[in-house]
Amino acid sequence: MIEQATPRVFTSRLHDERNAAILGVALGVTFTVCFVTGVLSHLIQDPPSWFQWPSRPAGLYRVSQGVHVATGLASIPLLLAKLWVVFPKLFAWPPFTSAAHIVERLAIFPLVAGGVFELFTGLSNVHLWYPWPFNFRSAHYWVAWITIGALVVHIGAKWAATRAALFVDDASTDIAPAPTATTSAFDRRTFLASVFAAAGAVTVFTVGQTVSPLRKLALLAPRRPDTGPQGFPVNRTAATAGVVEAAHHADYRLSVEGKVRRKLVFTRDELVAMPQHEATLPISCVEGWSTTQRWRGVRVRDLLTRAGADSDAEVRVESLQRRRSYRSSDLNRWHAHDPDTLLALEVNGEALDIDHGYPVRLIGPNRPGVMQTKWVTRLVVQ
Repeated sequence: MIEQATPRVFTSRLHDERNAAILGVALGVTFTVCFVTGVLSHLIQDPPSWFQWPSRPAGLYRVSQGVHVATGLASIPLLLAKLWVVFPKLFAWPPFTSAAHIVERLAIFPLVAGGVFELFTGLSNVHLWYPWPFNFRSAHYWVAWITIGALVVHIGAKWAATRAALFVDDASTDIAPAPTATTSAFDRRTFLASVFAAAGAVTVFTVGQTVSPLRKLALLAPRRPDTGPQGFPVNRTAATAGVVEAAHHADYRLSVEGKVRRKLVFTRDELVAMPQHEATLPISCVEGWSTTQRWRGVRVRDLLTRAGADSDAEVRVESLQRRRSYRSSDLNRWHAHDPDTLLALEVNGEALDIDHGYPVRLIGPNRPGVMQTKWVTRLVVQ
């Protein structure tokens, strides 16, 4: 139970154990979903030897990352409300009442600090704003493990109290009011309805960046999936990547090399003259937005066959970009040989805009947008 706090400071009856329990359960669900989908995204981008992400279904990553961002955004009002409800506990005396209580209190700091860090950095990443010197993805990943560990400890310590608070009458869970306490203007149901409505509104007004029927409601989304060159967004432009001159240079070539029987080298015109394949595939970015377009180009597996690569060969795809992250990406055996994994030359019947990867970009099913390498110049068979 939440201990009695100074009446002149904490007069609201909403600072009670039942509100804390309900909000805690909601946060436990959203944090767990965020953790699982976030770890999955990390494994896809930096796969260990035992992990192989499939190429099908084509839109699975789009769903996974969309859920990750949506639940993260919904967690923000839930966490703020939870912290407000339990705030009196910071002033409870004595601070510890048992050994189990000590463990619980010690787990609160990494849980709260980690939760705030994850939500703040995640929100900043969605808006492509990085006001810190460290690598976002590494920090976000490892702090997530610390936070989820603290959450597990907290759940274990509060299990009995939470269960009791959820299954008793409202009257028995309130903090005993002091003589000067006044009844809140909002009762519990109104308070919780307001909190969950805020979480729902944040989600609805953002998730339209990946859920097409809600696109017109995406008022809080930093990018609209139908705005940008050729009708969809760009995260990194050719100018930012420093490839404008190289992409338009007459000496541009695409090579296929590595563990092949014969090295292949193509101009863009030679690629255009090859048999072309069309596929409707999404670009699903880690920031939560996604868009589906019609792509046309040369199948990667056709180039591998022509070069004499093994039937289970894997491929590193390298870009003209020479600075910053994501200059290359890897195709495991499933992605490399999927019939819809293309070196795209066109999108929606038009030659690629340079900001979308002209002269050639990689596009494949069920891949993060950052791994759909643009300005491709080399396939290295492994």
